Amino acid sequence: MKPSRQVLFRKLQDLYERMEAAYDEVAQALGHGCAGCPKNCCASYFQHHTYLEWSYLLSCLKALPAATQAEVRERAQAYVDAAAAARNFGRTPEAMCPLCLAGRCIVHPQRLMICRLHGVPNVLLQPSSRQLAFPGCWRCQELIQGREGPLPVLDRTVFYRELAALEMAFLGNKARTLPRADLTLAEMILAGPPPV
Repeated sequence: MKPSRQVLFRKLQDLYERMEAAYDEVAQALGHGCAGCPKNCCASYFQHHTYLEWSYLLSCLKALPAATQAEVRERAQAYVDAAAAARNFGRTPEAMCPLCLAGRCIVHPQRLMICRLHGVPNVLLQPSSRQLAFPGCWRCQELIQGREGPLPVLDRTVFYRELAALEMAFLGNKARTLPRADLTLAEMILAGPPPV
């Protein structure tokens, strides 16, 4: 029997909390933090790949006041337009996430996986046993530049595997027929509920 959305959302939130704890452990060991950073990672071009997170995000937005939801939709359209214009010129889009209001994510406790794990050096072991390595944000790269010896690294593998299992449970028999999700938060907001 397929688990209910609420059960899966609770499991996803628990996973997010464990991701955050692992991230914080690595960030603390490196002496890395976001306070005082002149850039905002919410302007990074992130695409998200699970229908479960898409559905979860929209459920979190429904809890916001109607005026805030309307503002987020307007900002999402502006983001999509700006991203399309950048891509037309062959550039990677750099537009502020529509959920970043007054410099702060309005769904910060519920933010999606990629938003949580960006920043510190991390690795991911793919099912093919190929390991992908990510250096972390520009500020973290500057912080660790020239350091000798092994540095703490966040291993995302276990989190990705658990998220993949939750995604399969969420999709059920649609897992084989739906295309892979590949959307920015703005695109998710404008598209409405996923076809699940």
